[in-house]
Amino acid sequence: MNVLVIGSGGREHALVWKISQSPKVDKIFCAPGNAGINQLAECVNIKADDLDGLLEFALQNQIDLTVVGPEVPLTLGIVDKFQAKGLKIFGPSGKAAEIEGSKTFAKDLMAKYHIPTAKYGAFTDAAKAKAFLQEVGLPCVVKADGLAAGKGVLICETSAEAESAIDDILVDNKFGDAGGRVVVEEFLTGQEVSMLAFTDGKTVVPMVSSQDHKRIWDGDRGLNTGGMGAYSPAPVYTDAINAIVVPQVLEATIAAMRAEGRPFAGILYAGLMLTDDGPKVLEFNARFGDPETQAVLPRLKSDLVDIFLAIIDGRLDEMTIEWHEEAAVCVVMASGGYPESSDKGREITGMEEASATGAIVFHAGTKEADGKIVTNGGRVLGISALGKDIAQAIANAYQGVEKIKFENMQYRTDIGKKAFL
Repeated sequence: MNVLVIGSGGREHALVWKISQSPKVDKIFCAPGNAGINQLAECVNIKADDLDGLLEFALQNQIDLTVVGPEVPLTLGIVDKFQAKGLKIFGPSGKAAEIEGSKTFAKDLMAKYHIPTAKYGAFTDAAKAKAFLQEVGLPCVVKADGLAAGKGVLICETSAEAESAIDDILVDNKFGDAGGRVVVEEFLTGQEVSMLAFTDGKTVVPMVSSQDHKRIWDGDRGLNTGGMGAYSPAPVYTDAINAIVVPQVLEATIAAMRAEGRPFAGILYAGLMLTDDGPKVLEFNARFGDPETQAVLPRLKSDLVDIFLAIIDGRLDEMTIEWHEEAAVCVVMASGGYPESSDKGREITGMEEASATGAIVFHAGTKEADGKIVTNGGRVLGISALGKDIAQAIANAYQGVEKIKFENMQYRTDIGKKAFL
């Protein structure tokens, strides 16, 4: 079969890598892809948000399965568009993807269906948002309502910081269209865990747990990023917590979406905070996480294409999904200036040497120029490795990291260490 993967980051490279292992697959295309994906798939120069261009390509190239990586085409309704032409595509409908596209929608859904989450208020008026600060207390979290590439979440310690964040979003339009509304939330404390689940809208099958590292610097300091690394499993996510999260969060949310007339089929990603009062939802995403995917998919034993087809056909209940026992770690290597800017065009060396250590080199912000692979974005590479336990997986991942060089590179040296807290 011919498969089209949409997107250009580390998540998409991991998806292409896993899809390429399926005996069902003859040819993989990726739009637009990157320099690493190009080694496994034919990259086509169509942007992920060019829905008409992607549809035309799928029809002309007899694509049997399309897999959507990023959130933007999902929220724009690419699944509806492809399905209207009789094409198989993996991901939720535009109406279902609103669970990620609008934080207000997600919070209101959780409030209505008693899914555990932080106290919140949603506002289009800056003065009303600032007045709510008295009610929610400090520290607090201020979020742009829409999609902001993981950067529209601001943790505020003081009233001045919170008021400034509200102005940034609602008055100064710092996040563009994502900032038409602001969500102000109570600050939750605890460890964060990412729980991703496969679902066909009825059956929910959780994946293995993982933990992302969102801040740019060691020790969770500095600005929020799209994610600087991940590891799986997260020991803090115990069987007892799983026994709460699966029925009260994952299954409850899929049932709520069905009740709202927005059946959700695809990947439901729940970002959780494990608080003293139990697990609470920080956010929902409507797709695979990045970089969690680069830590989770290396542990998947089952054929990913079989899972996607079962979900599309509404027969996930017939699937048995198997996982490797080994732990996995992914360390993100970013360019200078990230997350505020990115240093592009720097030659990357040592990737073959990193692969020779047993690490998997997933490309994110890379491109080919004059026969060389150079940086082309904020997050450049994700170096993933398996190990018999998390300590071994950490050692194996950093052994790969040490082989790679590019000017002004930056990465965290403590990915996975929270597993030992």
